[in-house]
Amino acid sequence: MKSNICIGTRGSALALWQANHVKKCIETACPDIRVDIKTIKTTGDRITDRPLAMVGGKGLFVKEIEAALLDGGIDLAVHSMKDMPGELPDGLIIGAIPERANPFDVLISAQGERFKDYPQGAVIGTSSLRRGSQLKHLRPDLEIKSIRGNLDTRIKKLKSGEYAAIVLAAAGLERLGQGSEITEYLTETDMVPAVGQGALCIETRENDPDMEDILSVLDHGPTRTCVTGERAFLKEIEGSCHIPVACFGKIRDSRIIFTAVVASEDGESFIKEAIESTPEQVTEKGRELAKLVLDKGGQRILEALNIP
Repeated sequence: MKSNICIGTRGSALALWQANHVKKCIETACPDIRVDIKTIKTTGDRITDRPLAMVGGKGLFVKEIEAALLDGGIDLAVHSMKDMPGELPDGLIIGAIPERANPFDVLISAQGERFKDYPQGAVIGTSSLRRGSQLKHLRPDLEIKSIRGNLDTRIKKLKSGEYAAIVLAAAGLERLGQGSEITEYLTETDMVPAVGQGALCIETRENDPDMEDILSVLDHGPTRTCVTGERAFLKEIEGSCHIPVACFGKIRDSRIIFTAVVASEDGESFIKEAIESTPEQVTEKGRELAKLVLDKGGQRILEALNIP
């Protein structure tokens, strides 16, 4: 085992929190290892004036970090799992998936209103086509407006009166100690989360024996089971985190229930299906669920999207 390892991460407050969380986990389990953190600016960090889907969604927040991993500049990378494309570059693997935080989306309201109480035409901010399409399906009378920037920037725009509410991932707010800002949680009944939302991805080089003991400490079996099925769905869809598809796995007794959505940008065309799986079947069932939603109209929806 190496005595020094380097973690690669984006430089946002949330990304640094995640990398430092993994650093502490490694140092606690392996006190003889020194862990350093290297920040790497990604394409997604550089483009802040346009919706991500307009500039190509696949790998915008991970490409440069993965390049550093392949070049040996870092030993492992810490990503938000929801930023990971369905396909990884040759030579890289998801080495560990730590225990998942809250997977759901939340609404932060300027005036404390709940989602059902907004007046017609109220402006809701989100950077996600997935969220926007599901919001429009639930409330076609609302105006969905793109919002980019870090967490503090988005909350500042909300409080300036530009938006009636914004929708974000619960995990990021809670990890940064800003859970008190949350007005309402949107469970999978209201809004199906992104693939892997709330989970971290520890990406490593394939066949790297120096990382094996560390990865075994970081991995959380139940989370990996659910996320594996969700990512099998995403891979079969051939999508990225920036198209309006969603899949979420929830353990119920000894079974996993996967719920998936494919929706048009305006929310009018909306396919939602669920499938049940054993832990051993999650990859097969994730693919099966993808084929089901594609066959029921999802293929036509995705082909109609004007996304590069």
